[in-house]
Amino acid sequence: LWLWLVDTDAFHYDLATYSFFACHDSGSSMLLDFEVKSFSRSCAATERDLEPGDVYFSFLKAEQGELLRFDYSAEAWQGAPEDCLGWWRSRIPTKEGGAPKLAPTEVMLNLFVTLADRPDDEEFRYLLGLLLLRRRVLKRDDSFQNDAGREVLLVNCSRRKEVWELLVAEPAADQAQQLQQRMIDLLYGDEVLPNPVPSSVES
Repeated sequence: LWLWLVDTDAFHYDLATYSFFACHDSGSSMLLDFEVKSFSRSCAATERDLEPGDVYFSFLKAEQGELLRFDYSAEAWQGAPEDCLGWWRSRIPTKEGGAPKLAPTEVMLNLFVTLADRPDDEEFRYLLGLLLLRRRVLKRDDSFQNDAGREVLLVNCSRRKEVWELLVAEPAADQAQQLQQRMIDLLYGDEVLPNPVPSSVES
């Protein structure tokens, strides 16, 4: 399964290899190739596997120092906790071959902001930041070197009227599979449906 992060929502696939391409404006680039199987979702309350056509709800939450995703079937859903990073509603496609969809932008932004306070997650935050840059949710304003001599990007989010720092932290080769799987586990899923209320909790 080939998946390229590009400027539009278009995705291209080929068999079972997943590729993540990310680059920033200074010319640094990275291509991570992974061979993965198609993912599945199950209800966190009932442990029932979600099936084609099922509507389900997802939310991200920091729990015991770890960022986790929870999926619930429509019948088991009782609302998202107040301290979650954001929630959304999806439907598993009835036909095979549907392109995986990202979580709503506001959810990804909440995750990006939360990761700023988690030094151990700097590589994951860097890749998430590049994804948001590629999707033009963020715009690069400038860059500088911090006191440790590391490059830091200044990224502007017009929808929140904020400027954030993004530490350049390209992952080592042995981190690639772990980071890729984490990206899928947290942010990728099926067709995103409109929520009856806003899809994120403001951070």
